[in-house]
Amino acid sequence: MNVVLNNITCNYRGFLAVAKLASDLKGLDSETMSIDMSPVTFVAANMCASIGAVLYEARSRKNAIRVQGTNTWVRDILLRNGFLCPYIGTPPIAVRRGTVIEYQEFEGQDFPPSHDSIFAGYVEKQLAGKGIPSMTDMVRKKFRQNIHEIFENAVVHSYTKRVFACGQLFPKKDRLDFSIADIGIGMRENILRKHNQELAPEQAICWAMSGTNTTKTGSVPGGNGLKLLREFIELNGGKIHIASDRGYWEFSEGKVSVRAMEYPFPGTVVNIEINTADAKSYRLASETPSEGVS
Repeated sequence: MNVVLNNITCNYRGFLAVAKLASDLKGLDSETMSIDMSPVTFVAANMCASIGAVLYEARSRKNAIRVQGTNTWVRDILLRNGFLCPYIGTPPIAVRRGTVIEYQEFEGQDFPPSHDSIFAGYVEKQLAGKGIPSMTDMVRKKFRQNIHEIFENAVVHSYTKRVFACGQLFPKKDRLDFSIADIGIGMRENILRKHNQELAPEQAICWAMSGTNTTKTGSVPGGNGLKLLREFIELNGGKIHIASDRGYWEFSEGKVSVRAMEYPFPGTVVNIEINTADAKSYRLASETPSEGVS
């Protein structure tokens, strides 16, 4: 089987393209597949998290997947972040640029307790020196905790087998993108199971992003990670993109926009886009001026 992939941008069209790829591969078992990237002239490297989730799900059904037709520029990008290597049988290119946030896969619910520290170490290493605005130590800690909560949500609430992360710094665009994807049950199904509420996929994302709703129960902490990240992104002038099932949600310039997708994404992907031209310095409201400048 041969599947043709086109440009993958970090917006509605890009997430729809990944969802279509998932649809094209759905239901295939023990097949030999070729992903033809010859039409591709651009791939937002952070989108490798969502592409990786889709291809992993297909590989879990014993399908053999090869990627072919990549041009030199695309091939170079996807070898530097490590995404392309297993699909073309080539070792990664040594990373010399400070723009790369490596593609990595993390085990899901069956992973031993140390998975928290493994992901935390990945975030600490990969986001260092990538143009994140000035923050006090307390804000930086809270920021990383919020990112970690996205990972935790994927592991605990989506019942996923694996979590995928990747990112990219775009210096010329003053932009840092970081994506976390899973192949779990998705937000709509999670809300249906936990609250018996039947929502359209895009409305399910709105429900989860309201800041007042949560599917967490018992002693499981948190529930505010996406809400606090949204507050930071609004001040920063960045964006958040979320795709889950057939729903697409975007927060940009202080406004939310939602759309239904023709094809379902098999899980959930959250992308955080940080404006690296932001010259503000961030502190918590509880900190004194001497501890940080806003």
